[in-house]
Amino acid sequence: MIRSLASKLTLAFLLVGLTGAVLVAVFVRQRTQREFDQFILDQNQQALVSNLTEYYQENGSWNGIDSVFRPGRGEPFPNPYAGARWEVRRALFTVADANGTIVLAGGQERLGQQISQSNLNKGVPLEVDGETVGWLLFTQVLERFNPGTPEGNFLTSLNQATIFSALGAVGIALVLGGILAYTLTRSLRELTSATQMLAKGKLGHKVKVRSRDELGVLAESFNQMSAELAHANDLRRRMTADIAHDLRTPLSVILGYTEALSDGKLQATPEMYAVMHTEAQRLSHLIDDLKTISLADAGELPLMPQLIDPGELLRRTAIAHQVKAQKENIAIKVDTAPDLPLVEVDVERIAQVLGNLVSNALRYTPSGGEIRLSAQREDGGVSLQVTDTGMGIAVEDLPYLFERSFRRDKARQQPSGESGLGLAIAKSLVEAHGGTISVESALGTGTTFRIHLPASE
Repeated sequence: MIRSLASKLTLAFLLVGLTGAVLVAVFVRQRTQREFDQFILDQNQQALVSNLTEYYQENGSWNGIDSVFRPGRGEPFPNPYAGARWEVRRALFTVADANGTIVLAGGQERLGQQISQSNLNKGVPLEVDGETVGWLLFTQVLERFNPGTPEGNFLTSLNQATIFSALGAVGIALVLGGILAYTLTRSLRELTSATQMLAKGKLGHKVKVRSRDELGVLAESFNQMSAELAHANDLRRRMTADIAHDLRTPLSVILGYTEALSDGKLQATPEMYAVMHTEAQRLSHLIDDLKTISLADAGELPLMPQLIDPGELLRRTAIAHQVKAQKENIAIKVDTAPDLPLVEVDVERIAQVLGNLVSNALRYTPSGGEIRLSAQREDGGVSLQVTDTGMGIAVEDLPYLFERSFRRDKARQQPSGESGLGLAIAKSLVEAHGGTISVESALGTGTTFRIHLPASE
């Protein structure tokens, strides 16, 4: 049983080439022989008509013509009147009298058989003194000319040339099919080997793109998938390490206090309980963030959409952060375009996204700065923007800003209660609503986060 794809393709090309060559050879041979037959008959038709009419003039009837014009199988036909000779295979022609009765049978015809007028009209009339005295009809000839004759030699040479051409075509089809099969399967073999390496955990492996056809596109897609898998695996490991570190800090604080309290080394105070409560809240936030992003990844994030004015979302966010902004001496302003369409969103989820963006803006905006919340129509939907006058973000960090556990300052720990998943969660929540989120920033000038949400119908 053939299992190799290259062998199957080569065999398929061979069969197609062989079938095509055989069919062409058969058709060419048959057509050439038929046309050659017709050529021979047409060439000798005038001489035959002349001889037959001469016979009728001399004898006054068709009596005895069967004994005089009796063609042999492959034998030269002697003409007793003109001395001409032409090649025949069996009875090449039939002669009927003026009434359509066969007087010289050829092919499958019989003497005395009556021929219909429609068939007579297909023949050549034999006329003597302007009167039709008979009809000459040629029969179909399908047998070969005898070898040794010029015609037979011609057909033999033609048949040999056809056979050699067919064999050459089959050989070329076999060679080209083998080359093409090897070229196609080489890329497939490389892809198979690469997928096996991926299955063994060797992520990031790439294959060489050898063409721009469908196989080339497949190779490029595989390379992209492999790179993304390697990147996602790196992010997962980094996020796991970051989350483990962030979980260890509050746990260490809580365990330290509880151990000291249980050993009697410390006396319980309200301040101590407040610290433990704060650390417990931090753990709770971390767990909530992990749960949210895992549900978003699985496409099972519960949403409770309702219609709301986009300006109302911004005003709620501004009010929620107004107190902290005043402490930091940062102004929060809301600017919305008139007659904005409603959006159908889960208010709490979008409020979580806007709250995260404003919290980040407060963290990185110096005293005396400004945070502007704006909304306007854009591309058939609504664009919500959070713009600050803070320190900005480096251009090289922008493509990775929404990745999990990405830290702009890798030497710094996350602020208390933060998991490093805020922007990744924001992106997941926005995309769950059918929207998009993007960022524009420059160092020293500030940052703008833009959320695009589809307008409600």
